[in-house]
Amino acid sequence: MKLTRAWGWAVPAVAAIAGILFAASAFTADGTDLRSTTTDLGTLVAERSEEVADLRADMRELRDDKADLEAEVQDAEVRDARAVVARLEDPAGMEPVSGSGLVVTLDDAPRERLDDPGVDPNLLVVHQQDLQGFVNALWASGAHAISLQGQRLISTTGIKCVGNTVVLEGVPYSPPYRIEAVGDIAAMHAGLQESRSVQIYNEYVDQFGLGLSVEEDESLDISAYDGTPQLQWAEPIG
Repeated sequence: MKLTRAWGWAVPAVAAIAGILFAASAFTADGTDLRSTTTDLGTLVAERSEEVADLRADMRELRDDKADLEAEVQDAEVRDARAVVARLEDPAGMEPVSGSGLVVTLDDAPRERLDDPGVDPNLLVVHQQDLQGFVNALWASGAHAISLQGQRLISTTGIKCVGNTVVLEGVPYSPPYRIEAVGDIAAMHAGLQESRSVQIYNEYVDQFGLGLSVEEDESLDISAYDGTPQLQWAEPIG
């Protein structure tokens, strides 16, 4: 009799606990299959890039709609302001640029170098300061337009290193990193040779096998910046 009463209490208790677990699992999954959650870094990077590309396409459509609405405005002050904006779009990076220039590719060292005794793995990967060093050298040598991984760089662009990837405008990228720069080829070659940051990177190329390629291209096409530039800390002079 006691055994029967014990089972009578145990069965509802087990059912209640199972129900709580099922509810917690459903809440955590949020409509997705927990077992199929992707953990591969390369796949996550690709998915993130695709999501950002879709959002940018939506933003371009909204921007076009906004431009159409603004075109209907006939106010003289608005027209004058838009004319000023139009003159600044090219130097601000809002217009596509084509021409001759350089293609610089940076890459991590071969994986087998990880087996070298006493070598710090951090010395075998491309860091944000390496990319910044090359980009700054190209700017300083007169580059008219620069892109990294196909994204146009402007004055407010930040290059950030997160783990073994580089994040640019919220999008993570894995190496190799491709920098395209339109401008005077001879001047940019000279600028790279004179840059101390580039010289240090070349030392790591020789010592640890980091990848580096600098090629000339007579027909580069660099797209316009498709974001909204925002100055958070700058203030007008005077």
